[in-house]
Amino acid sequence: MKHGNKAARTIVVATLGLTIHSHAIAQVANGNFESWQQGKPTQWSTIDGGITVAKNTATVKSGMSSAQITVNTAAQSNTDLLQSISVQAGQTYDFNTWVYHTEGKVKARLIVDGYQNYSDPYITQQWQQISHQYTASTNKIINVGLRFYDVSGFDGSEVVYLDNFQPSDPLPPTTPPPTSCTKNPVTFKLTTDKYASETSWQLNTDQGNTIASGADFSNNTTHVETLCVADGTYSFVIFDSYGDGICCEFGNGSYLLTHNNQTIAQGSSFTNQKTHRFTLGSDGGDNGGGTPGDYYASAMGLTGYALKTQLHNIIKAHNSQGYSAIWQFIDRSERDIYFENDNSVLDRYSEKPSSTDDYNFVAVSDQCGAYRGESDCYNREHSFPKSWFGGKVEPMNSDIHHIFASDGFVNSKRSNFPFGEVSSASFTSTNGSRVGSPVSTLNYNGTVFEPIDEFKGDFARVYFYMATRYESSIGNWQNNTTYSNAVLDGSSARVFEPWVIAMLLRWHQLDPVDALEKARNQAAYEFQGNRNPYVDHPEFVSQIW
Repeated sequence: MKHGNKAARTIVVATLGLTIHSHAIAQVANGNFESWQQGKPTQWSTIDGGITVAKNTATVKSGMSSAQITVNTAAQSNTDLLQSISVQAGQTYDFNTWVYHTEGKVKARLIVDGYQNYSDPYITQQWQQISHQYTASTNKIINVGLRFYDVSGFDGSEVVYLDNFQPSDPLPPTTPPPTSCTKNPVTFKLTTDKYASETSWQLNTDQGNTIASGADFSNNTTHVETLCVADGTYSFVIFDSYGDGICCEFGNGSYLLTHNNQTIAQGSSFTNQKTHRFTLGSDGGDNGGGTPGDYYASAMGLTGYALKTQLHNIIKAHNSQGYSAIWQFIDRSERDIYFENDNSVLDRYSEKPSSTDDYNFVAVSDQCGAYRGESDCYNREHSFPKSWFGGKVEPMNSDIHHIFASDGFVNSKRSNFPFGEVSSASFTSTNGSRVGSPVSTLNYNGTVFEPIDEFKGDFARVYFYMATRYESSIGNWQNNTTYSNAVLDGSSARVFEPWVIAMLLRWHQLDPVDALEKARNQAAYEFQGNRNPYVDHPEFVSQIW
């Protein structure tokens, strides 16, 4: 059992200016659930009859009352508590709410223009916070609220309390630096877990001097601050003294470091510590890797295949870590902190984004190994089949950008078939991934494998990456197998057959880049030293193809 103590928060800053963001009027109406009419919270609405909402004055996070949610159905489509609010294009909002589980047999999922983070159902008889940072792409009306899911042991009815649902101020994407900051404003956001006293962090110069640090945080709270950092190369290090990170067994902790709205470092699952190295300003300018400041500078202004060739020159010199190192990458960076948020291995061929997975893999101990059926073990899946590039050939064979954790049995069913859209399935995995004959509109007649919609864009951008990273050799892979011949056109420019291009563009639009994909791109960059440009700049796809 872990042992953590609540303590007062202290921040030590040397040679830096420190600014704490202020907060203005909340955007969510009646987020404290203090206003009720005819037994219902004003401004809030429920969907169908899966939950009932009542005023509660006994179990309260703040103010005089909270919302008592009674979940009485396992049909999650009937369990939403929602409110519609306006958001403005380019504004960033920190949505958060407090949840109190009584039995731990249901969990709550935050809704912010889609389904976001989960509460931890195993934290009972105390308040916990779930949060999500949201940036609006356009001026629009979005839904915010919660959806409730049953977990193992649900007996058909459970009470959950909800209070203090609020966003922070919208933060403009080009927030000017503090008047005292003439260098680089860096924003640090930390959400702690149940044992916050174990968490600390440091910002160190390349020479090893600590110029900022934090420790002694409170449990299940969110801290946001801005540091004023001079040009140079730094290492951000986050520590957990117990050695199990800040997510997800004992809460939903996470950290995020940004500069000019670009991610420098983020994460939650680690052991004793995690280090992120980055450069700011003219001393190298890779900006930590989120969308590095100078990383794509030489490609700016280019279009078409000239852009693709320049991107190839930028990303071609990655440091291959070898195929065996993929297990370690999966252990560190392929964890589910986005859907069930249970820290299991994230398998795109079995993950159910909007409901409970049929099974979960434990990192390391569930590695394949032999398998006889689905759920036996997880493997290392080449989403771009290795037979297409000639087998165990480096650096393609260990390039993490196209290798994912996947169920071993489903991986074998996928085989080296092309991705496609299935009309009649011969095999369907538990999450709906399918093998079978294609739809007539695909303009291809062979067997195809179709992942679920949630991950189609991820795989499309992987294929665009492969076409770019291996531009100098991919034109020679067409005749390696029947299926590589069906997918590749033998050129180094367009690379793919027209039916493949059309499909990948559809998938790219259907499933835009999300937080999971951005985090994985950053982890891959730290792992092997290059990035997928189509995750950092999705617009490059249409500019080339």
